[in-house]
Amino acid sequence: MFDSKTVQLVSDPVAPMLLRFREAAVEICLRGGTAFLLVMFACVAIKHWLADPTRITLLLIVVAESLTVGLSLIVRIPVRRDWSPVAILCSLCGSYYFLAVQLAPGTRIVPEAVGAGLQIAGVAWQIFAKMSLRLSFGILPANRGIVSSGAYRFVRHPIYLGYLVADIGFLLVNFGLQNLLVYAGQFVLQGVRIEREEKLLSDDPEYRSYRDRVRFRVLPGLF
Repeated sequence: MFDSKTVQLVSDPVAPMLLRFREAAVEICLRGGTAFLLVMFACVAIKHWLADPTRITLLLIVVAESLTVGLSLIVRIPVRRDWSPVAILCSLCGSYYFLAVQLAPGTRIVPEAVGAGLQIAGVAWQIFAKMSLRLSFGILPANRGIVSSGAYRFVRHPIYLGYLVADIGFLLVNFGLQNLLVYAGQFVLQGVRIEREEKLLSDDPEYRSYRDRVRFRVLPGLF
């Protein structure tokens, strides 16, 4: 005899295909929108830089966002992702926050060179962390395979550490109320994204073992 679940699967063989089609459509829309928004942001940032070529931090924020968001266009599709409304909202806002950044000159709390140095350090660390992951990263929380080598020997979410350092570098040179609120919100959203990722990955015994070995998520000794 067949139970009700077996009968449903047999009578509806098209359902898995429709589910894959829906996810593929969402993926195409997400990546297409990402490419468009990134190009628009880059054009505006470069226009501001051309008006004042001493503002190197503007070029570096384009590089940083290209690494953060642009590389998500070529990553592999994961087996399992967190499609909950909270995860989607936090991931999208946390990824596209740069659209709300004020690019016009602000208050320079530190010299341009210091801010640019922090951005370069943050971007370099992001590259190291993403090389450790290869193509196992993206916008939505997902299980793309457990990585424990490279930058992941030090903290469980090293890419977020790179984001933090680069963002602080830009903020200190382009300080203003709008940017302060944008980056404060960004840091909160990234924290929620980390919590969602940890919750998703905690179902994996390999990740639980890794978590026991590497205690801190982003900031060694603090968080």
